[in-house]
Amino acid sequence: MNERIVVVGYGMAGARLAAELHARGGNRRITVLGAEPHRAYNRIMLSTLLAGRIGEPDVELVEAVGPGVEVRTGAAVTAVDRAAREVVTDDGERHGYDHLVLATGSRAAVPPLPGLAPLPERVVPFRTLGDCRRILAAAEGARRVTVLGGGLLGLEAARGLAARGLDVTVVHPVGHLMERQLDPPAGAVLAGTLAGLGVRSRLGAAATAVTADADGVRLHLGDDETLAADLLVLCCGVRPDTALAAAAGLAVDRGVVVDDRMRTSDRRISAIGDCAQHDGTLTGLVAPAWAQARVVADVLAGTDPLARYRPRPAVTRLKAAGIDLAAMGDVAGTGEPGGPVEELTFADPARGTYARLRIRDERLTGAILLGDNPAVGTVVQLFDRGAPVPADRRSLLLGRAFGETPAGPAASPALMPDAATVCRCNDVSKGALVACWRAGARTAAALSAATRAATGCGSCRDAVAGIAGWLAEADPQTTGEVRDTDADREAVEVS
Repeated sequence: MNERIVVVGYGMAGARLAAELHARGGNRRITVLGAEPHRAYNRIMLSTLLAGRIGEPDVELVEAVGPGVEVRTGAAVTAVDRAAREVVTDDGERHGYDHLVLATGSRAAVPPLPGLAPLPERVVPFRTLGDCRRILAAAEGARRVTVLGGGLLGLEAARGLAARGLDVTVVHPVGHLMERQLDPPAGAVLAGTLAGLGVRSRLGAAATAVTADADGVRLHLGDDETLAADLLVLCCGVRPDTALAAAAGLAVDRGVVVDDRMRTSDRRISAIGDCAQHDGTLTGLVAPAWAQARVVADVLAGTDPLARYRPRPAVTRLKAAGIDLAAMGDVAGTGEPGGPVEELTFADPARGTYARLRIRDERLTGAILLGDNPAVGTVVQLFDRGAPVPADRRSLLLGRAFGETPAGPAASPALMPDAATVCRCNDVSKGALVACWRAGARTAAALSAATRAATGCGSCRDAVAGIAGWLAEADPQTTGEVRDTDADREAVEVS
């Protein structure tokens, strides 16, 4: 009898797991149940869709599945019967499983403000493709938009709507933007950059209520100020969707509690992605979700029964046109062991540039790079690999030492080590790209298809294209080796 695997959730995690299981072959039946009525899509690209730079077909995920994999959209799972090993959908159907994987993701958090229950027509959270459609429909007749929330998602939404010519104001209760990733000086520089792109910031402003009618929507602030707009977009964070797991009696904390193999308190049930809590930590990012999908696929398929999920340090990239931002590690250094700390900072607010590095024992433990900095790829590599920083720290802050020499060890693709990670979302190294090139993948698109590089957040797309250009110039099939050229040196801007 074929092993029956049921995946609840057809988002980025669930779709990837189905593809990983299919790629491993074997005698199993895979059923994926998605509550949303459409195919899986790349939610990281929704802000780009808001900006009008891509269309809906461009956000659709194309994962290789085939015989043995059944995908059902518009099928919300309402219950898990652990005794019978079945899940029940909202249409009453029951699906039996030998192993169940919860990939239920997370939901947009709606703040408990007067006037938001139920949500007025002019108030829309920003989380799903359906949300994106509603925002775009409302934006067609709008002039002014208020975005509540100055975190990563809020700023991406604000920049996307401003790119459509709308008057956008971001309201944030904290004194600086993206406080989880940035320090106050970086937040101030970012606010200035956004202002130049048509996005105003109202900081340290606590929302107290919302009123909406046919004339618009008004956000009331704690200082008796009222902001009027045609549309209010809520970007107030997300909450793991754990209701199904909790109702089934699984161990749930902030998320569904899992071990290193992504197993829940029921060994026949796993959880991955936004809904999973591993070692006390929630992720909310695509790279960990896809890494978790690989672990579960290896365990269930038997290709590596002892596979373990090992989280990597997160690197945050703001994916908004006209803004270059990378933040990683802990710039505050809370609870950080080791020797003396070096703190290096450079700020040029007039040019929208800010850089801060935190170094301990010759290793980067945290960094913020905002604005045009040629060293960002090198900094990410050093942080990712835990490699020693160069003796001339200025090359990392400014991109060049005294404006003369390129920063760091990756001034051209040839000088990048093969182990350097180009695509963090899919854990694709430079060496893997070179190997695929030599195997016949001779364009950036072919490299992406073969390795999945640049199919996640998209921030490494230029890097993949640059490496493809460099490889084309070097022509390894003719010379027998890859030599350095002047082509596409920007390929070092790894994700």
